[in-house]
Amino acid sequence: MRGDALIDRSADRLRGLSESAARRGGVARKLARPLAEDAVFVRKLKPSLIRARAKGAAPAGGAPHDVVPPLPPEKNGSSGSGPNPFAVIGGAAASGGAASLNHYFDRDIDERMRRTRHRPLPAHRVSTSVAVWWGIALNLIAFVVLAVFANLLAATLALAGTVFYILVYTVWLKRSTAQNIVIGGAAGAIPPLVGWAAITGSLDLSAWLLFAIVFFWTPAHFWALALLIRDDYERAGVPMLPVVRGDEATAWNILAYAASLLPLTLLLFIIGGLGYVYLAVAVILGGLFIAYAFRLLRSGAAGRRAMARAVYLYSLLYLALLFVAIMVDSTLRL
Repeated sequence: MRGDALIDRSADRLRGLSESAARRGGVARKLARPLAEDAVFVRKLKPSLIRARAKGAAPAGGAPHDVVPPLPPEKNGSSGSGPNPFAVIGGAAASGGAASLNHYFDRDIDERMRRTRHRPLPAHRVSTSVAVWWGIALNLIAFVVLAVFANLLAATLALAGTVFYILVYTVWLKRSTAQNIVIGGAAGAIPPLVGWAAITGSLDLSAWLLFAIVFFWTPAHFWALALLIRDDYERAGVPMLPVVRGDEATAWNILAYAASLLPLTLLLFIIGGLGYVYLAVAVILGGLFIAYAFRLLRSGAAGRRAMARAVYLYSLLYLALLFVAIMVDSTLRL
């Protein structure tokens, strides 16, 4: 939350400078629009930055040492084994660039949805060409930073994540099938692989388990959100599962994916070398996720919206706490 507040304050300062420049006239007035656009860009990066760091934190710096061997400084881009700051910079740039390109391709949908109509493009605060070039530039920066200061594998994975997200999910699946978020969710599961590859230079079974956890978490998370804004998706013509198959079928699917997370997280304990701190947290978090999903399924029409909100909010907490548990367990070595 502290990072969010800092980003918001920075954006507010830029907007304040823009308004002040516009009032002064002359040369200052010419600076007003660029400052306003900078404020928009700062805010656009926030959600992507949070997602990328939350999902990439564990493989970038919290994996157990018997699974991720320490690398010499020249290979991990830092002063020794541990987190690579350039992985954070590159990952954030890739995520921000993907978000900007997604806003461009989704601008027609965003205009019809109450949840997204105030985004920079549908609100006409940023031109389409600027959004495209901004997205391309950030992805190029991400690739160069990761290739130079981490390794080519991490850079390639980050770029592949953006390409898959834009071309496979945004352009194709999102508009054509109710399974859009199932297949397209692979893009959101790539950041742990990027972080892992940036430190180790390779991908092993534990890295792919982290990928699988985020992959199977994604449908349960987004379908809970889709239940909350079903009318928005229906108005925009997006075939999300609640629109195509109804609320009850969606609730059953959320329960199935929530249940699948428990054995996956246990495999990370069995195969990945994590300890009992992680195991206890994973079992508790997984059990609670299943319980929330089951309550959603049992809720009637009157209480379904409230339970969908509860599942959605808990899913955010679940993933964050699970990755924190991985880092804490790896540090304590219990």
